[in-house]
Amino acid sequence: MKFLNRYSLKQKLTAMTLVSILIPILFLGIYSYKIAAKLSEEKAIMSGADTLQLLKTNMEFMLVDVENMSIFLIGNDQIQSYLSNPEKGVIEKSSISGFLTNLTFSKKYISNIYLKSTNGGPVITATAKIQNVDQNLVEKYMDSNHVNSKWWSSLDEGMTPVGYQRVLTLSRPIRTLHKFENVGYLSISLDMNYITKQLLNNDLANDGTVLLLNENNQIIAGSSKKWLNHDINELYPSLGRMGLESGVIKIGKGKELKTILYSKIPDVNWSIIGVIPAKGYLDQNHYFLVLSSIAVAFALILAAGLVLFLSQKVIGPLIALTRALSNPNPALQVSKLKVTSEDEVGQLIKSYNKLNNRIRKLMDRVKQNEALKKEMDMLALQAQINPHFLYNTLSSIQWMALMNKDQKTAKMVSSLSEFLRFSLNRGEEFCAVSQEISHVKNYVNIQSLRYPDKIDFEISTEPHLEDKMMLKLLLQPIIENAIMHGILKMNGKGKILVVVKSDESKMKFSVTDNGIGMDEEQVKKINKQLYEESIKKIAIQKESYGLKNVHKRLVLYYGQSAGLKISSKKNEGTIISFAIPFLEGSSQ
Repeated sequence: MKFLNRYSLKQKLTAMTLVSILIPILFLGIYSYKIAAKLSEEKAIMSGADTLQLLKTNMEFMLVDVENMSIFLIGNDQIQSYLSNPEKGVIEKSSISGFLTNLTFSKKYISNIYLKSTNGGPVITATAKIQNVDQNLVEKYMDSNHVNSKWWSSLDEGMTPVGYQRVLTLSRPIRTLHKFENVGYLSISLDMNYITKQLLNNDLANDGTVLLLNENNQIIAGSSKKWLNHDINELYPSLGRMGLESGVIKIGKGKELKTILYSKIPDVNWSIIGVIPAKGYLDQNHYFLVLSSIAVAFALILAAGLVLFLSQKVIGPLIALTRALSNPNPALQVSKLKVTSEDEVGQLIKSYNKLNNRIRKLMDRVKQNEALKKEMDMLALQAQINPHFLYNTLSSIQWMALMNKDQKTAKMVSSLSEFLRFSLNRGEEFCAVSQEISHVKNYVNIQSLRYPDKIDFEISTEPHLEDKMMLKLLLQPIIENAIMHGILKMNGKGKILVVVKSDESKMKFSVTDNGIGMDEEQVKKINKQLYEESIKKIAIQKESYGLKNVHKRLVLYYGQSAGLKISSKKNEGTIISFAIPFLEGSSQ
């Protein structure tokens, strides 16, 4: 399961939920399909069985009716009298013939009724159209072993004046009622064309076929003439014997599968066969399979949508929480996360918001402590720098006083006095732009006296900016850096230009010198030192400490965008600039 670790919680939750839903739905779909297929088959079989039972009932009715009719006729007094005395004449024969004709036409399934006397009298028939067929059947009957009992013939056929005729005939002897002497034979023929129509006019499912078999399993009625008088096993070799009263047999495979229903007619030992092709209900199964697949697909899509929606509702807040916790810059303020529920995720987000508030307060406290520490560092730095500068200046004054005793000494002492007064300034952090410029001029005057004919200083200020407030002691360290590392290291006299101008909502300061400058690598190195998070090992890189101090103060009071910008070219000079927002009429 290690491969799951590569995926997000949302992906794992969605995948596992979908799988847990997919498997039951698929099993349910497959099970439903199999149940439906089985029900479809059972429905076809039940419908076929009902149809077969109805046909069997109709056949039994016809057979019973024919047998009852035969019993009625062999016991009829007029027929008994005529067969016992055939010489009675034409009138009685005509009467019997008319009676048989009426009886024949009253039953659609009766083709003919045929009477033959054993005494050589004339044959009486209800109709002459199949007389030759009936005569052949009676002769077969008389030659058979069934001459003393009733007998159903096999299917017989012949050409008649009205067309091709197929019949099944019930033949039985006629005996006198008193002496039981055989006086004749009776044949009642069933019209197989009518019976075939009845078999074809069925409601058997899936275009099924109905066949009528005799006691020898020969087909005596069916939808195709070529099957007649053939054994059923010739048509369906794998059918086998039908030993029970009724049953269901399946033969073939796949689309050739057939379901065969059979039911026997006990009195005559005939069988009615119903053949249902499986293709019919297999097509229904395919249709149901398509519907089931659509239903399963729809259920899966719906389930997937619900799972994605729910996972988004559950995992969405966790994703937002993860993004908040993975914030690469811990110094940036993180807004509170919205609590959308009261469940475990909601409680977790509440706890995060509380923790975030606590962290924010701790960060504010740390910032205050850092600001206080930096302020103390700057005060300590001033305490370190000013005495150092004071000692050097006083040494120069002493030297000049001893050697020259001129007005320069007075000027230098005056500039030094103003410089120290502004630097100490009772600890105030802000001053007017004009005060910062005066301070810079005093500093340059002192340095010009120390390094005569070395510094050419110029300052340009827009008049309306002189009363604007700014953080003090920003320009002096930059000018000191220009003198010490640019002007003094070059041959000849150098120039320093200070420009103060307005730029939209800010004041822009730039200090330009034409000293020895720096190459690109040195500029990158100084910029890296300026933008380090904290000052470490101040003793190292002492020459850039003044710039670093100015940069840190600018960032602390005015923000990251107010930091120093340095550009320089080797042997051409250096430009150091910064921009601060306007602060009018306030020391803050």
